[in-house]
Amino acid sequence: MVRKTETLNLRVAPDLKDLIRQAAEAERRSISSFVEVLVRDYCQEKSISTGQKQSRLPEEGIQGR
Repeated sequence: MVRKTETLNLRVAPDLKDLIRQAAEAERRSISSFVEVLVRDYCQEKSISTGQKQSRLPEEGIQGR
């Protein structure tokens, strides 16, 4: 059975976590969704691909980008 999602744990400074939380709230997203969109937008901008079809597209990128 193929997994639909994976878990990613990372450590960040408390002030960075607060910035991420605030930014996610401003976009009306969960922190997880916000980070996913940031990474997808960055990879698209830099032409980085896994070579696999993207399982799901974010509704839209981060506003103002």
